Amino acid sequence: MPVIRSSDAVTHEIHGARFVSYATPLSGSKELCAWRGEIPAGTKAPAHTVNREEIFHLLIGDLLITLDGVTERVTAGDTVIINPGATLAVENPTAHTAITWVTTSIGLEATMTDGTVITPPWAN
Repeated sequence: MPVIRSSDAVTHEIHGARFVSYATPLSGSKELCAWRGEIPAGTKAPAHTVNREEIFHLLIGDLLITLDGVTERVTAGDTVIINPGATLAVENPTAHTAITWVTTSIGLEATMTDGTVITPPWAN
């Protein structure tokens, strides 16, 4: 039985946020990836367009999520569905780190506004 212990999770950092990867092909997943996101106070991540659906669940905190130009405040317990082709930006305007749980299918890529394509290792 594949069990990924918290001590075995792999941590990545980009754009001021931390991504703690649990489920990827490297850990035995065949179709899905899952990670915990840690978004520090004051972080404003750059907008990016995703090629796969993401399910973004806020465990702790408050965030401003801009999805295709529409901004919503989300709070702990809220879930945002990000469809393929959507442009997403995340901001933590609070004084506390927000914690998320995100799932997607293997092969996620993010295209930044300048055209740079990022293939995040926590989702591939």
